[in-house]
Amino acid sequence: MAAGLMYLLFSGLVKLLGTDRLLRVFPPVVTGPVIIVIGLGLSSVAVNQAKTNWWLALATLLAAIVASIYGRGLFRMLPILIGVVTGYAVSLLTGQVSREGLDAIAAAPLLGLPDFHAPALDWRAVAIIAPIAVVTFIEHVGDVIVNGRVVGKNFLEKPGLSRTLFADGLANMSSAALGGPAATTYAENTGVLALTRVYDPRVLQIGAVFAVLFGCSPKLAAVLKSLPQGVLGGVSILLFGMIASVGIRTLSEAKIDFAHSRNLIIVSLILVLGLGGAAFPIQVSGTSLELHGMALAALVGILANLILPRQRDEMDGPRNAPCTEVAPVPRPSLPGEAVGRGEHC
Repeated sequence: MAAGLMYLLFSGLVKLLGTDRLLRVFPPVVTGPVIIVIGLGLSSVAVNQAKTNWWLALATLLAAIVASIYGRGLFRMLPILIGVVTGYAVSLLTGQVSREGLDAIAAAPLLGLPDFHAPALDWRAVAIIAPIAVVTFIEHVGDVIVNGRVVGKNFLEKPGLSRTLFADGLANMSSAALGGPAATTYAENTGVLALTRVYDPRVLQIGAVFAVLFGCSPKLAAVLKSLPQGVLGGVSILLFGMIASVGIRTLSEAKIDFAHSRNLIIVSLILVLGLGGAAFPIQVSGTSLELHGMALAALVGILANLILPRQRDEMDGPRNAPCTEVAPVPRPSLPGEAVGRGEHC
């Protein structure tokens, strides 16, 4: 709940200072490689899940790919669900679902309320958890930017970063009030957007209602718990790869010039520190924490972008503009003169 309150404070600061100032520290040369780190940083999770049963993972992955490329109508919009259902069916036919999982499904009631827990105030826990909101704030900004890239809209302006932060804070606080886990942004959902190409917010609203209803079915929860890791690994390979591809597209669309050593340095720092397992220790109230992964990469990229000086030719633009081919102006040709296309510099 304290971390959610931190989000509300961040929302007020963004509203006060404006989004434009924030965007200056998140140019494409920073956001592009950070998005790549988000996707590739999760790749080890997908591979570790898939290697428990590669054949099952490949069957799930193939079903999702076929549904996404060759599916029509509703089937094309549900490649993840089709992949999971196919993988689960294969696992049932081949005996990959554990006996304990099947017994749990049979014993679980169809309907039932989850266990709710009231929060308990512990100032030491607050001192440890609340500052982590600074790290997840960076992750939130990165996820909102990459979602906008996928959808083709600027979510930092509309609905606005202050509103997304405010909603994120309320989601965390309401979940904590019921004894639930953190409800911050998850990069995995970006892969779902890229794969399904379903961007209508009303779909999310309807999905939220169904999620609440599904939470009242212990039997469905038992089914989900019985999913073999290979099935999850198969769909995760596709989802996480999609996220990394969006980062590459971000760099490509922004036409980042890697002839400039400044751009090379920023991208190199983000990729190596974000994917190499680097961790920066932090001491909070006598407790050791670590800043690593995407949060560390984003922070280093932001600082490098602010500190490293721009090269003169980068600020002034290219001195020698490339020649572009243009159509000639129609005119009568002279004897022996070749009429064709020319160049204009």
